[in-house]
Amino acid sequence: MQVAPSAYLRAAKPFLKELVAELTKRYPYASVLGQDCLCREYFVAATGMGANEDGLLTARGFVARVYKNGWAEYSFNELPEDGDAAAFAEKIARAVEPPMTADPMPADEPLSLCRSSEFAIDPESLGSAEWLRRLSAIREEALKMDERLVDCMVRCNYQVIRKIFLSPRRDLEQNLLWTSGALVVMALRGEEMKEAYRPFSGLAGAEVLENMRGGVPGAVRQALDLLDSEPIPPGEYECVCSPEVTGMIVHEAFGHGVEMDMFVKKRALAEEYIGKRVASDLVTMHDGAAAASEVASGFFDDEGSTAADTLIIEKGILRRGICDLVSAGRLGVMPTGNGRRESFERKAYTRMTNTFFEGGSDKVEEMIASIGYGFLLEDPSSGMEDPKNWGIQCMVNVAREIRDGKLTGRVFSPIVLTGYVPDLLQSISMMSERVELSGGGFCGKGYKEWVKVSDGGPYIKARIRLG
Repeated sequence: MQVAPSAYLRAAKPFLKELVAELTKRYPYASVLGQDCLCREYFVAATGMGANEDGLLTARGFVARVYKNGWAEYSFNELPEDGDAAAFAEKIARAVEPPMTADPMPADEPLSLCRSSEFAIDPESLGSAEWLRRLSAIREEALKMDERLVDCMVRCNYQVIRKIFLSPRRDLEQNLLWTSGALVVMALRGEEMKEAYRPFSGLAGAEVLENMRGGVPGAVRQALDLLDSEPIPPGEYECVCSPEVTGMIVHEAFGHGVEMDMFVKKRALAEEYIGKRVASDLVTMHDGAAAASEVASGFFDDEGSTAADTLIIEKGILRRGICDLVSAGRLGVMPTGNGRRESFERKAYTRMTNTFFEGGSDKVEEMIASIGYGFLLEDPSSGMEDPKNWGIQCMVNVAREIRDGKLTGRVFSPIVLTGYVPDLLQSISMMSERVELSGGGFCGKGYKEWVKVSDGGPYIKARIRLG
């Protein structure tokens, strides 16, 4: 099945086309982005259950953007009752004044596009009662596995994203369905509580629920293992990182560092390393809404640039960054389709989409067997980066001890992963064939401007400082 278009946006489209035409009588370039997005979230836990509409991700409205040496924007969520596009364009012109920044005018190459993503099970057709029943069944299945489990919180949300973009030469429409969920399994021994987190996501519908059910045994096992965890002796170790930890490294260590609006502001060291080695020969890195099928996938961005698969690192060499339309103009490069807004009411920034390392040719078993003493790192929780100095600090919940090429069963937690990004990436010596991406969370721009992203890659072997 395909995601159906928005009747609201299609009804508004004739007026919006007239509005763009009227605005271009006053400005060299104008565009309008319209969005009609719905997000519903369901959860069950010991404290109860609920079905909510997510206020951050549910939005319907428009933003008009005009250019005259610089850029200005005007957002609105109601169309004029009289349908007078000329009068509304005049209202916008009185309200905004583009600053004199000498930004180049966008190319606005001709394009007409209407695309929808596909899914197997329609989440809207299930209804709240059925959603809660299915999540409760997953929770009950988990709690039956061990008497030390005190709760399993199960949540899932789906986002229906419908957008149109109109400019003098572009007429774009996309209809997408992103679904993500998580298991949080809690285990208790005495007064000590430990929890394991498992995310699930995809450019998909309610079929994600089956993946969540399949993830229950692993989440339960991890929560129980953490009851026996101990602090790790600080030091530098040979490590094998799971795809989730690889994804956090990709996102924090290099994803933010190649957002090219930071190049414009001279806040990213990566700008000085284009064409230079920043990682081992094994590392090839991508970002793009067209690069994978996940919760950041789509067909165009919020500035009307088509989705791309951007090659950021090629066999260890930094090739380019990612950028929005304005940053691309200021830097004299082509936009990469990474101009994203939290909503029609918020500014567009350069943002990651699906960010990941390509796979290699190694087996995970061979990677573990190659380590004399080190750790298998699993379950990342949070991270921070410093694009100006290439520092990284990430939290990982599980480090499984490896001795003489075998897992010993000892578990260490919590773990702080730190280091200088090029040192970490150049130490990568093995990469698995299997590549996995996950998009269970959000990414902020300076602790705000939240958008969905996915990240991941293969298992990697590297030398990493842990504490």
